[in-house]
Amino acid sequence: MSGASRGSDAAATVGKPSTRRELTVAVLLCALSGGLALSSSSQPWADVTITREAPLPPTSEVLSGSQAAPLVGACGLLLLAAAVAVIAVRGVGRIAVGLVVAVAGGVLGWSGLRGVTGGLDLDATDVSSAVGLGRAQVTSDPVVGWAALALVAGVLAVLAGLLVVLRGRSWPGMARRYERAGAPARTTPAPSRPRRPESPEDRHQAAWKALDRGDDPTV
Repeated sequence: MSGASRGSDAAATVGKPSTRRELTVAVLLCALSGGLALSSSSQPWADVTITREAPLPPTSEVLSGSQAAPLVGACGLLLLAAAVAVIAVRGVGRIAVGLVVAVAGGVLGWSGLRGVTGGLDLDATDVSSAVGLGRAQVTSDPVVGWAALALVAGVLAVLAGLLVVLRGRSWPGMARRYERAGAPARTTPAPSRPRRPESPEDRHQAAWKALDRGDDPTV
């Protein structure tokens, strides 16, 4: 074996575990960012005060992430599904999944940033269905911690998406491994035995069998 071939075999041996580690990192980042996004969406993002027209008194409510930024929960579910899709698909399909993950991460990051900075667009009808008649003014104080968690989830998702887009083509997948798993095994037909010449005894037995079936052996 030449030195060049030994070098290529060694490179392939080293590269294969590396691609598997990259795939594992991408899947974990997608799952982690999706879980963080879902956790953040169910927690309070803002303390809201609604000032209504007199004589109605002001009211206060706590706004959750799913109310303040509905796309956060949707992006969390999408990222959890993408964690499975990254393993299941290959080639161009995997690149498309990576782009979707990166876009979802951008949406998460933007929503989290707006929640941290108090830039959420809140409306009285979105906060409560019992605001009262007439106009109402809504003011909010952000709960920074949970919105920041969505921001972190967005950053992780963007990193995962970029990793899939840049490196995903070389990763292994389960499509090729299981595409023929359920197919029945092919069996090789047994070779036919050469037929021996018919003897008088064979003709005699065939005549009796014909009589048993009700056929005329002389026809």
